[in-house]
Amino acid sequence: MEGFVHSIESFGASDGPGIRFILFLQGCNLRCSYCHNRDSWEIKCGTKMSVDSIVKEVLKYKEFHASSGGGITVSGGEPLLQIDFLIELFKACKKQNIHTTLDTSGHFKITEKMLPLLQELLFVTDLILLDIKLMDSKRHAELVGVPNVSILEFGRFISKCGIPLWIRHVLVPELTNREGDLQALRAYIDELQTIERVEILPYHSMGEVKWQQLGYEYPLKDQRTPTKEEVKEAERILKE
Repeated sequence: MEGFVHSIESFGASDGPGIRFILFLQGCNLRCSYCHNRDSWEIKCGTKMSVDSIVKEVLKYKEFHASSGGGITVSGGEPLLQIDFLIELFKACKKQNIHTTLDTSGHFKITEKMLPLLQELLFVTDLILLDIKLMDSKRHAELVGVPNVSILEFGRFISKCGIPLWIRHVLVPELTNREGDLQALRAYIDELQTIERVEILPYHSMGEVKWQQLGYEYPLKDQRTPTKEEVKEAERILKE
C-alpha cells in the first residue's frame, strides 16, 4: 500500500518520547492561521511511498530509537486522512517491535463506517499526541477553519479506549492564552483518564516565509511570540 508523504525527519526529538523517525503525511482538513507546513494542506499530492519502503527506512535507525525509548511518529498535515495507509504502516512497524505514535489534530468524525477503522488503528498505536487549539468552538473555527466538537469527542474516545495521550497546545498571545480559555482546557484535560503529559508549544512565526514563498498572505502577520511569563502562567494553569 502507498501513501502520500510530505516529508521525513530521521532524527526527531520533539514529537514523542526518545529519538524518533518523523513521517509527515500530505493533506490536512484544518486551515490553521499559524500553520508552519502550509504546503501540506493539499490532498493526494506529495511523494508516493509504500509501507515497505518506509519501514525499511525506519529500520536503519532502529538501534537509536530503541536505546532512547523512541520509534516512529506519523504527523502531517493530518495523518487520519490516510487512515487505511496508517493502519498498514503501524501494523508493519509493530511486527518489527517499533513504538508507534500518532500526532493528530483529532478532527475525525467517529461514524459507524469509520469506527472499525479507528479501532483497528488504535490496536497498533502506542501513543497519541493530540493538539487542542481552543475550547471556544466559534473562535476555534475562526482560527483553524472548523469547530472543535469532533476534536473534543475524539480525545474523549481515545481516553476511554485506554490509549496514552499527550495534549499539546500552541500558545498564541491574545488568541489562545486567555485565562478563561486555559481554564476551560484544563477542565477538559481533567476529564481524560490517560493523559501522560501536557505540552505547551510557544507560537513562532517561522512558517511565515513558507506562506510567502507559496504566494499566500500569512494570516498572523506581526503576531508576537509569547513571553516567558506568559508561558509560565499557561504551565501553571495547565500542568500544576
